[in-house]
Order: sequence, then C-alpha cells, then structure tokens
Amino acid sequence: MASGLINANPVVYERKERQVRSVPTIIDEDAEELIDQQEIFDYIRDIQDPEHPYTLEELKVVTEDSIEVNDKKSHVSVTFTPTVEHCSLATTIGLCLRVKLMRSLPSRYKVDIRVAPGTHATEAAVNKQLNDKERVAAALENPNLMYMIDRCLEPTYYY
Repeated sequence: MASGLINANPVVYERKERQVRSVPTIIDEDAEELIDQQEIFDYIRDIQDPEHPYTLEELKVVTEDSIEVNDKKSHVSVTFTPTVEHCSLATTIGLCLRVKLMRSLPSRYKVDIRVAPGTHATEAAVNKQLNDKERVAAALENPNLMYMIDRCLEPTYYY
C-alpha cells in the first residue's frame, strides 16, 4: 500500500451471503413497497471505500445492525463506523451513503447519516455536515467530489 494512506492496513472482513428476496407474483403499481433494514443494507453494502479497493461492508464501515428503518414514518437512519478515528474521508463516505440512498429510495424518505458515537475525532462536525441540507447540496455541486462519489458507487459484481 502507498505510504500516503490514512489507514494503510485496514482489517478486511468476509462478506455476508446475499439473501434472496421474494418477488410478489402479482405486482400492484399503486401499492407502496415496504422498505426494510435488509433492503437498505443491500443498497449500501457494495459502496467502495474511497481509499481502498474494498466495500464498506468488507471494512465493516456499515453493517445491518447499523441501519434503522421506520417505514410508517418514511425514515431511514444509517450509522457508519470509520476504520480509524481520524479518517479524513468520513464526510465523503457519509455523502456516498446519502447519495446512494437518495438515488435508491422513494422521495418520501428522510435519511439521516451519522458517524457511530465515539468512532471519529470530529464526529459532531461530520454529523452536522452530513445532515444539513444546504451543506449537502453545496458539496454535491462540486464536480470533483461528485466524480469521487460516483466512482465509489460504481457497481461491483459480487453476486
């Protein structure tokens, strides 16, 4: 690994086996589809880490247990754990999570992205930036940042 990496030797974990989801035989176009924790995890598990050639699942940055879904209130909360407490890419990882969910979920959902308590040196500042609409909108107007986010969201083929 290059010496300029923030976490040159991250711990890499085994990926969970994908669960096969049942598809209804009759599809009602007007029915609201229920979203659950597993579906959110399936959306975000393959996001690539911006620094390493591993997914957020492989680095245990996100786990199923770090996701809360309240479908009745149209609310999703994802808590992620950076691999090191001084990770300078924590905000980028949070933006990747937010963008992926914005692109994947119906617009009725409110999404909160947070750093796990006690896992980052500037946790409060990162959380504030990730959940402030104006700051997120400004960040997403930056073409260099969007290029990095889009690279992290490129599909991987682990099926």
